[in-house]
Amino acid sequence: MNDFDFLIGSWTVTNRRLGKLLVGSADWSVFPGTTTCWSLFEGGGNMDEIVFPTLGSRGCTLRLFDVEREEWSLHWANSRTGLLQPRVVGTFAGGRGDFYGDDEHEGTPVKVHYAWTGTTTDTPRWEQEFSADGGKTWESNWVMDFARA
Repeated sequence: MNDFDFLIGSWTVTNRRLGKLLVGSADWSVFPGTTTCWSLFEGGGNMDEIVFPTLGSRGCTLRLFDVEREEWSLHWANSRTGLLQPRVVGTFAGGRGDFYGDDEHEGTPVKVHYAWTGTTTDTPRWEQEFSADGGKTWESNWVMDFARA
């Protein structure tokens, strides 16, 4: 239930985001972020707000642990749209968290994968991938490298 305890606190974040998704692009943009994460429900949940100063926007993630199913659900929203995106669900094993869900990108249905790695280090990483072919192939489109603030 306390899988996300590593994330509690304040961080600087280096973001790399793919410019055009699902077209084979190699054009990545790099931009900074800062975030603070706090615990909810004695480790059974947490929330963070991330600030992207050069983009003039913010995002937040609510993470909740389903005690009965023993899995996490992650819910993302940002200040550009004000909309809660479809959740991704998953678990941790061996210090790695994998979370999957369904969404769409520009009208195309996609499978979504979030991966948390390096969770036992001072520099964890979050990565997002999309698949437009039902999970046969994946394209990484956003990577966040965290460092303690």
